[in-house]
Amino acid sequence: MSGPPRADNRPPYARIAGHYRELISSGELSPGDLLPSIKALATQWEVSTATADRAMRLLREEKLVRGIAGVGTEVMARPISLTSGAERHDRSSKTQSSWGVGEKSSGHTAGIVAAPENVAHVLGISPGDDVIRRSRVYRDGHGIVSHSTSWIPAEFAQAVPELARSERLKGGLSLDLIARATGRQVVRRVDEESARIATSQDLELLELEDGTVAAILVLTAQFLDADGEVLEYGVDLGAPGRTRRTTSEVRR
Repeated sequence: MSGPPRADNRPPYARIAGHYRELISSGELSPGDLLPSIKALATQWEVSTATADRAMRLLREEKLVRGIAGVGTEVMARPISLTSGAERHDRSSKTQSSWGVGEKSSGHTAGIVAAPENVAHVLGISPGDDVIRRSRVYRDGHGIVSHSTSWIPAEFAQAVPELARSERLKGGLSLDLIARATGRQVVRRVDEESARIATSQDLELLELEDGTVAAILVLTAQFLDADGEVLEYGVDLGAPGRTRRTTSEVRR
């Protein structure tokens, strides 16, 4: 049996912010809806206008609402999420699909190419050596989510020929196929995130107009086997406006 409800000991401004945060998260308040005025909030919650203003300021900092001069406080559209290649790998192991809710992939291309310098460094080969390059674009109802590239050691093309074919893989992700064919499985993963102004090549891959100035997230993941050898190096270019969000359990 659960005990009695815990008393809400948060400061008044946090309780007010939490109340509206829940209404926004649940969808009860939609983008474009207006929140009560600071004066109305202060009266409703029996707090000072300074406290009510602090609550709204907290929601603004969280990008949940925005203040519009002469109008009030408006609920903003929720951030559009960006999934990393590492999360797709985790999802595939549970659901047999790398797609998120409402996502699809297209533009699958593959082949054996000369390894760029940065990729060669990660895979422990020489620049220009053969490497398998697989790429695709993930989309959802908002447009492009990310352009995703997998760099795979060329040796796996013999054991898993379909890795070098320009078609969607069947039976799982590339790492699943490699594991079944060779017995080499991922035991460690190294994830990195960085941000940069999109290059001309980034713009082309994300289907943006040439000359566009936009900040993008670059998510990389190295998948290593028990011997520390890289089985795959994934690079995801997040479309502008996408937001990375992670949730962790906090144990006390």
